[in-house]
Amino acid sequence: MNLKRQWKFILVLVAGVIGLICQFVLKTKSLFQIGTLQFPIQTILIDIIGIMMAIFLLKEIVNDFQTGRYGVDILAVIAVVSTILIGDQWAEWMILVMMTGGETLEDYATGQADKELRSLLSNSPSIANKIVNDKLVSIDVDQLKLDDHVLIKPGEQVPVDGKVIKGTSSFDQSSLTGESVPVDKQPGDELMSGSINGSDAVEMIVTKKASDSEYQTIVSLVKSSQAQPAKFVKMADRYAVPFTVISLIIGIAAWVHSGNPVNFAEVMVVASPCPLLIAAPVALVSGMSSMSKNHIIVKSGPTLEKLATAKTFAFDKTGTLTENQLVIDAIVPSPDSKLDKETLQSYAASVEQQSSHIIANSLVDVTNKRLLKPATNIKETTGEGISGEVEKHNIKVGKLSYVAPNEKINAVNSTAVYVSIDNQYAGYITFKDQLRPESAATVARLKRQGGEHIMMLTGDHKDVADKIGNEVGVDDIRSELLPAQKIQAIKEVPEENRPVVMTGDGVNDAPSLTAADVGIAMGAKGASAASESADAVIMVNDLSKVNDAVAISKHTMKVANVDVLTAISIVIIIELIAFTGVIPAFWGAILQECVDMISISLALLAKTKPKNPKQTGLVADK
Repeated sequence: MNLKRQWKFILVLVAGVIGLICQFVLKTKSLFQIGTLQFPIQTILIDIIGIMMAIFLLKEIVNDFQTGRYGVDILAVIAVVSTILIGDQWAEWMILVMMTGGETLEDYATGQADKELRSLLSNSPSIANKIVNDKLVSIDVDQLKLDDHVLIKPGEQVPVDGKVIKGTSSFDQSSLTGESVPVDKQPGDELMSGSINGSDAVEMIVTKKASDSEYQTIVSLVKSSQAQPAKFVKMADRYAVPFTVISLIIGIAAWVHSGNPVNFAEVMVVASPCPLLIAAPVALVSGMSSMSKNHIIVKSGPTLEKLATAKTFAFDKTGTLTENQLVIDAIVPSPDSKLDKETLQSYAASVEQQSSHIIANSLVDVTNKRLLKPATNIKETTGEGISGEVEKHNIKVGKLSYVAPNEKINAVNSTAVYVSIDNQYAGYITFKDQLRPESAATVARLKRQGGEHIMMLTGDHKDVADKIGNEVGVDDIRSELLPAQKIQAIKEVPEENRPVVMTGDGVNDAPSLTAADVGIAMGAKGASAASESADAVIMVNDLSKVNDAVAISKHTMKVANVDVLTAISIVIIIELIAFTGVIPAFWGAILQECVDMISISLALLAKTKPKNPKQTGLVADK
């Protein structure tokens, strides 16, 4: 029989209510007697449940031993068995209430940890337009074979990895590689599954089966990471062995000193680890509540433990350290041109008004409306550029090979558009991914909060990554990475630099979020796949919430540790008093309740705002 923990708690409460009615309302008599022990209905009922709970706990203890963990549950078993043997069912019931209640609180704190990646799976390509005898046939992606011909319509996902054989278009690969700008593809170029086609249909040939393609590999990587979660010992277990040994020594000494096993049972009732089982879960729930108030959703209590001691912080670039929104970096008129920067921008933006390309949209968005002129005779060549007439001038904007094919000009090493006026090269405009205003301050604060190693893991080009990383203050910049390489980078972090916290926002970040000890998703813009894979989700578009998450975690764990140590100290003092035999088992259970209340009250302090500069990373909390 395998009852869920919350049902154990409900069962114990129901048994207690029935027992109270039987003893104090119906005043039922003993059904039978063994020696001096009486067995009325309430005793039999509570003893049966006590034996069941003891068996469940023993199974958990055996499993813990097999995995190298040593918990305080052995004391709970001894306490339950002791009260059964001395015939004190109400002391036994009190122990069961606090034991199962502590488990239920712990479940509440960790019950959100195993969500399925519904969003990632639902977005996985499922249908492909296969070309058969010059006709389109919709088939399941898994049925595609190598060398099949597939049509990718505008706005559709690439179903499997392949190679363009006909047509040109731009493809949004940001969810896979982190590149903020769509990539132009023409015959001979490789396509990755999951990338999204732009405005023109292309024909491709299948080069990889669905199971081996990029997007599907991401899904399998996430599943694999979830199946092998990082091992992490629960905080209360660190105190388990010394507390258990001390309690058993006091209990056995009481038995030997008095010669009465009842004294051993009385010490064991007092030694019940309920405060230990309750202190940490309540503190963690309080910390999670504090996180929620700060727009951070934490899915499990152990996440706070790992965040509090994190030494390495890794970040994706696009959409995490940056806004994923292009801004103008430089406007450079040709030395041979008499145009000023404003006029060059005006002509280029005026023509780009009717384009749907991300660079065109970015240029138009940042251009003052007074500079936008009417443009006519617009003609756009996919993957090349756009042309039109502005103020009786023929304007071309796009690739250098499109704008000035005969000019001997070196292309700039960044995202750029080139401009010609009346077929004369006029200059270029470069763009950069806009840095979040809080990124540099966030990294600096993390270093003050104990971050010894700051990494940036991105699929973007090296020069772009280096520029962003250096501006932010990142120690370790790694560029041009695919999702599997990001995971490898995280796994290679040495043990002395762990736990590792990874923050990202895209589908391509999902595997690395699950591979890290703690994955944090920037979920404000609906990055559902990353959010599903993460241990924590920041619900507002503010990277500095990572600092808040660390500060709250450190504060929570400090409260939890102080709470546990206080509870242990009080319990040991009461054990020493129980050694003398002056505390009956029932009153020992009542004293346990008092210790529990103290533990809960102290644990609730985790909801208070952290103010220690070592926790917040601030000299003075604002």
